[in-house]
Amino acid sequence: MYKHLAAMRSTFSGDKVFHLNKVNVFLLKCLGFLFAIVLFMEFLLYYVVIGQCSWPDIKGVADHNTGSTLRVMFLADTHLLGEIRGHWFDKLRREWQMERSYQAALWLLQPNLVFILGDLFDEGKWSRTKAWDDDVARFKKMFRHPPHTELMVAVGNHDIGFHYEMTLHKLKRFEKAFNITSGKLVSRNGINFVVVNSVALEGDNCVICREEEEQLLRISHRLNCSRMQKHADFSKRCRNVRPVSATSPILLQHYPLYRKSDAECTGEDAASPEEKKVQFKEKYDVLSHNASEKLLNLLQPRLILSGHTHSACEVLHRGEIPEISVPSFSCRNRKDPSFIMGSFTADDFSLAKCFLPTENTIINVYSMGIVLLMIYVAAYIWQVTYGRKFLAKKHKPG
Repeated sequence: MYKHLAAMRSTFSGDKVFHLNKVNVFLLKCLGFLFAIVLFMEFLLYYVVIGQCSWPDIKGVADHNTGSTLRVMFLADTHLLGEIRGHWFDKLRREWQMERSYQAALWLLQPNLVFILGDLFDEGKWSRTKAWDDDVARFKKMFRHPPHTELMVAVGNHDIGFHYEMTLHKLKRFEKAFNITSGKLVSRNGINFVVVNSVALEGDNCVICREEEEQLLRISHRLNCSRMQKHADFSKRCRNVRPVSATSPILLQHYPLYRKSDAECTGEDAASPEEKKVQFKEKYDVLSHNASEKLLNLLQPRLILSGHTHSACEVLHRGEIPEISVPSFSCRNRKDPSFIMGSFTADDFSLAKCFLPTENTIINVYSMGIVLLMIYVAAYIWQVTYGRKFLAKKHKPG
């Protein structure tokens, strides 16, 4: 009798251990599945999507001669939230998406230079010193880069305020944070970039506006002298001028040059039909007509890139100078964020666009994963609850 009870107890204990092992295996499978989804969606997805992008080719430049080509990424309107606006989860989510996208792009594409065309912050025009310092530290962490890649920024209206909100204090703290000056000529590999504070091109002779215009005049003089290095009057007219490459510059700024609206803009990431009907306001949505003409006359650019509208657009100025409006890099501003990749030589350039993972893709994959997990859990519960009864009934002796 005791042997029979001991055998029953041993069998019962064995079944219990076996059942516990099955439960543990089931839980581990569930956790493993969840971990795999999160790993893919929050890390690997960005590499998969951005890995499909490639640098555009320039005609006449051999693939093996990439040393003569400058590879540049252009981003715009990252709009990091501050202490005033936005839910904490919204801030966390959007900034994580931008950080992963940017870091994946740097690792995969290895650009020489990165420009962010203004509105780095959403609340720079309001931020107090402590909040500003926190936002800058967060930005530099998100957009960190290796030594072989340079990062430069242009100032936007959300960084220092619109013209009527702009102060010298806000401008100087922005310039100090990113080690730049308003109105800057950058020359790399014989390619010239002019970074402009477009917020200051109001034309009302304010202190900041006057300094910006004077700086642009100096840049214009330097570019013109560089074009006439072989001219007989060079030493006379360009004394004390350090020449750069004689090529026409690429103009980079936050505000677009003057255009009436986005009505002529095309592409999947252009403004919506409703937005295209809205007429742009000078000195608010775009630069004034006078400021735009002055920039074109002073700098004679071969290409212009700008931000501010959050949507894509390509227009021609004077029938020959293309301007590209770079869409926002943040999913908070649009569902299909992107950035521009540019291959540049002294004589030519080629541009391409690279889209980031969309909000819809992320939501759909997560939803699909949850549904599959629920199906698996339901199947396991059915097996545990009803499967045993069915098998016991089937093997019950008649």
